[in-house]
Parts: sequence; C-alpha cells; structure tokens
Amino acid sequence: MKSLRFFVVAAVLVVSGCSKNGAANNSAAPPKAYTIAVIPKGTTHEFWKSINAGAFKARDELAAQGIKLDVIWKGPLKEDDRDQQIQTVENFTSRRVSGLVLAPLDSQALVRPVDSAIQAKIPVVIIDSGLKSDQYVSFVATDNYKGGQMAAERLGKLLGGKGNVILLRYAVGSASTEEREAGFLDVLKKQFPEIKLLSSDQYAGPTRESGYQASQNLLNRFGREVDGIFCPCEPPTIAMAKALRDIGKGGGKVKMVGFDAGSQSVADLKNGDVQGLVVQNPVFMGYKGVMTMVEHLQGKKVEKRIDTGVVLVTPENADQPDIKELLYPPLEKYLK
Repeated sequence: MKSLRFFVVAAVLVVSGCSKNGAANNSAAPPKAYTIAVIPKGTTHEFWKSINAGAFKARDELAAQGIKLDVIWKGPLKEDDRDQQIQTVENFTSRRVSGLVLAPLDSQALVRPVDSAIQAKIPVVIIDSGLKSDQYVSFVATDNYKGGQMAAERLGKLLGGKGNVILLRYAVGSASTEEREAGFLDVLKKQFPEIKLLSSDQYAGPTRESGYQASQNLLNRFGREVDGIFCPCEPPTIAMAKALRDIGKGGGKVKMVGFDAGSQSVADLKNGDVQGLVVQNPVFMGYKGVMTMVEHLQGKKVEKRIDTGVVLVTPENADQPDIKELLYPPLEKYLK
C-alpha cells in the first residue's frame, strides 16, 4: 500500500509540474507599453495636421500588432513660440515619457531642452527641421535643400532664365526653411545668372496675417518690376498668392512657386495663381517618426538620417494618382 501511495503522489507531482510548465510555456510576457510625445512646431497649419495624422496612423498599426502605444500630440499654437515649445519638451521630460518626437521650431534654442531629455534617458527623434546637435536617435525629414533647388529650377524655367525675382523668407532659426532658401539662392546664382534678385531679406513670420503684411510691403515696393516669387512654406505661399490677386497680378502674371500642399495652396495651383508647389510627405514623416522611435525603444538599429521625399507639383502633373495622394491625404481617417 505504501508503494502504491508513493506512485500516486509521484504521478500527481509530475502532472502538476507539467501543468505549471505548460502554462509558463503557453503564456507570453505582456507587451511593453510605450508613451511617445509628438511635439510639432505649431498646431494650426494643415502641414502639422498631416504630421499628426501620420503619427496616429503609426499608433493604430502598432496597436493592431499588439504593441501598446500612447501617442500624445502637443505643441505651441503658433510657430514662433519658442518658450512654449521648450516648456512642452521640459514637461514631457519631467513626466518620463518613453520618447520624444520633435520638430524643433528653432535649431539652436531647442538644443538645451533636448540634451536635458537625453540625459534623463529619454530618447529623441527629430522630424521636419534640423537641430544643431547630433545626440538624437534619428532625423526624419525632407531633403529641404533639394526642395529649394527644385523651386529655383522651376521658377527659372518659367521665366526663361531672365527677369526679376523675390524670395520671401519664413523665420529666423527655422532650419527647414533656411535650407530651402539656401538651395533656391544657390541654383539661381549658378544656373540662372541673368535673373536678378530684387529682395531676399524679408521674413513672412508664422501666420498668414504676418505673411500677407510682408507680401503687401514687398509688392508695394517691387510690384511693377517683379516677374517671379518663391515662398518656402505654407503660410507665406498662401499669403503671397492672395496679395498678388489683390493687386491684379494673379493668374500667372507674376510666376510663383511655393512650398507644401495646404488646401488653399492646391486651390491656387488649380486656379493658376501658383505655377508650382514643392511638396513634402508630412503624413509619412509623422508616421516614420513614431515608427523609428518605437524601433529604437525595442532595441532595433535605426538610420541616423531618413529622407521622406520631396516632389515638384505643377498644373501638368497634379492629377497623377501618386501626386493626388500627396495633395489630398485622408487626414480624417486617422484624426478621429
């Protein structure tokens, strides 16, 4: 009897042990949860809404893969509020989020808060506009210098290599637009020596209102002699097109090339007030920024520089399927 009881107890222990091991083998560790703060330069322009949509698209795709991800979208209202963006970075650093995806509105002013985040073991992915530091995980952005070159080539050809041109700059410290402006000026100088630059030292500022005032001032001074204009981002592009219409110079009387695909700029391209738009892919930029951060947090190797692409849109190619996808992104699909 003792022998029989021994084998029964042993059998129970063996079965019990197998059950525990089986449960351990069949239950995977719960997925790690991440909180990523995405901090744009501003939150009002359509470009940033597209970045927002891309960030949420990444979140939704990762959720479908079983990865728990909270994406917090927060930034200053206007793109000249350096203090507000610095404070936002500092607040998320204090909250110990998993990572920051940041579009610095000033390449120098955001260096210190980014360095502080990194010292606190919070990694940073930079998107859209450069930072004068190399401590970030990755830089996910357009080749902005190339975009400026494309704009100059388009405007130079529209003018037949001759005429008078205005460059309306955006804002001091904005690395993305400064690179576009540099690319534009370099191509004009090298490829179109007979084109005269009437003005290249005026700034539009962060809103359509400030851009419109700057446009009016330039046209009051140079309106009779200007043949072509370049604006390096959405607000001044929209503002200058309106200012040209208001003095009867729209419809291609003054050739204009702008940057970005806001709905008003696309309408201006369609109605003939704008002859070219250099267009980025902000949805993909926001998406790739978040995806790159998650890959880094998972211990995967990521590229230090990721180019999200840039194309020239003209009235001739605006209806091509791949171009229409850039001009009319389905933002409402992701910004629910």
